Amino acid sequence: MTRGGRNKDREDGSERKCIATGEVRPKFGLIRFVVGPDGQIVPDLMEKLPGRGIWVSADRAALEKAVKKGLFARAAKQQVTVPEDLPDLVEQALVRRVIDLISLARKGGEAVTGFEKVKDWLVKDYAEVLIQASDGSGRGKSKLHTPEGGSFIGWLTADELGQAFGRQTVIHVVLGAGGLTQRVVEEAARLKGMRALGGDDDRRKG
Repeated sequence: MTRGGRNKDREDGSERKCIATGEVRPKFGLIRFVVGPDGQIVPDLMEKLPGRGIWVSADRAALEKAVKKGLFARAAKQQVTVPEDLPDLVEQALVRRVIDLISLARKGGEAVTGFEKVKDWLVKDYAEVLIQASDGSGRGKSKLHTPEGGSFIGWLTADELGQAFGRQTVIHVVLGAGGLTQRVVEEAARLKGMRALGGDDDRRKG
């Protein structure tokens, strides 16, 4: 894995076409859906459910378009039931997935929280990714900077990050080089596309 970047083999991997935008992109930038046994459209974030995959860009506007214009039925070539709140369901599922991955990274010694610990990892060049709560104090967050060549994630709340560490709230987190780090970055990128609040992953570089 390149520092803070994607694996080259992921860049060259499988591509899929979004039913809403018509764009063909690497599939880690899209979300897979399948038709369930009851004819309902189901998100398949793990990409393991049986059935023909229907792919939509990890972007709220694209998913809303697919829902409103009946694009799932067209892609599935059959009548389907689409939950009206499908974008919210996908966002919630992505939040849970990112939290679970960060929690696993913590248990594997690949993630730490707390201002001083985070600062120490940044100073010692251990960190690959800086994560800061979207609702944390701007003054406190401005004292830490994204690792050179690394990634910044700033669209999870303090409560959500707290769940990954078994705490009520968490503001600062860093991820080191490890097998889960790239997955956190990719899943967080998909979540950013589904969140209306977005996030500015360039604001604390350097």
